[in-house]
Amino acid sequence: MDRTAEIFRQTRETKVKLSLNLDGTGKTSAGSGIGFFDHMLDLLGRHSLIDLTVHAEGDLQVDAHHTVEDVGI
Repeated sequence: MDRTAEIFRQTRETKVKLSLNLDGTGKTSAGSGIGFFDHMLDLLGRHSLIDLTVHAEGDLQVDAHHTVEDVGI
């Protein structure tokens, strides 16, 4: 049984596309426009051996809150 998921979430503030493989090798790609957040997502995937791809677009002109929140959801 594969433990994978692909999710697309769109709100008024953000668009998030995410793919996840819990039985991966730690391959990650994160692009949210928030450098530190991308770094933390990369570390999460790499050290937990989860394959994780995240592409997020958000209202960063306001702040990073909505982008981080919607990726987490």
